[in-house]
Amino acid sequence: MSVTAPMPSLPVAAAKVSERLRKKASRHVAERVIELLLFGAALLSVFTTAAIVYVLVSESWVFFEHVPLKDFLFDTQWTPLFDDAHFGIMVLLSGTITSSAVALVVAIPLGTIIAIYLSEFAPFAVREVAKPFLELLGGVPTIIYGYFALVFLTPLLQKIYPDLPGFNLLSAGLVMGVMIIPYVASLSEDAMRAVPMSLREGSYAMGATRLQTALRVVMPAATSGIASAYILGISRAVGETMILAVAGGMQPNLTFNPAEPGATITSFIVQVALGDLPHGSIGYQTIFAAGLSLMLMTLFFNLLGYWLRKKYREVY
Repeated sequence: MSVTAPMPSLPVAAAKVSERLRKKASRHVAERVIELLLFGAALLSVFTTAAIVYVLVSESWVFFEHVPLKDFLFDTQWTPLFDDAHFGIMVLLSGTITSSAVALVVAIPLGTIIAIYLSEFAPFAVREVAKPFLELLGGVPTIIYGYFALVFLTPLLQKIYPDLPGFNLLSAGLVMGVMIIPYVASLSEDAMRAVPMSLREGSYAMGATRLQTALRVVMPAATSGIASAYILGISRAVGETMILAVAGGMQPNLTFNPAEPGATITSFIVQVALGDLPHGSIGYQTIFAAGLSLMLMTLFFNLLGYWLRKKYREVY
């Protein structure tokens, strides 16, 4: 005769079930709290962006009530603080574009070469040491770069070009390019490292060298990430302030010659924000119109980067 184990009483089984349900309910509440915190953080970032846009647009609207949009876009002088005031934003845009172009001529080639080396050629020990030092270069305060350009690089360039003025966009742009290299190199290297190893092995099996594999297989596969690194570098160059405020001269000059002094949008905003202009005056309102122009320029580059990422992800 077989003996069966006694069945647990109903109250004990019900107690175990309700204990599991209670734990599930408490875990669900904790997850809901974390979800609400994350949603609040995301909402805060959206609110901050919307508030910045609102301030720029509302203050710029007051500015454009006094200054025609045609004069703002096509006037070739920028003297908002003089008695004979002119508000041609193209003067500041020329300085911004020139200095950014010089910086990108330095940052994009060097950053890409460094990324290819770290991703495809550098030994593990070298990569582990070089990348933190490279990222440390991006953490140096920008005003230090500005004084480096003014005190060291400009006198060095004047030995080659004696007519180079003490304040110029060339030295500021070169140093700014050195500052941007870590952004371009680090993001590009991350994108290349994310390429599956099977693509490299297939290239090697076809007889390609490591350089051919890097240039013709890895880089095309990582194009979306590399394009994002370039766009971030462009946005960083366009928004740079202190290097150009220290070494660029802050002289509104409609020129695309980097060997001349010039003013950028950001350096002008610093100049006015630290001045004694009364709040609400037309001279003070210019910083909001200039800031709106800078935001639209940065937005354009961000949209371009998004389009490039979407396009090349579809291709590869």
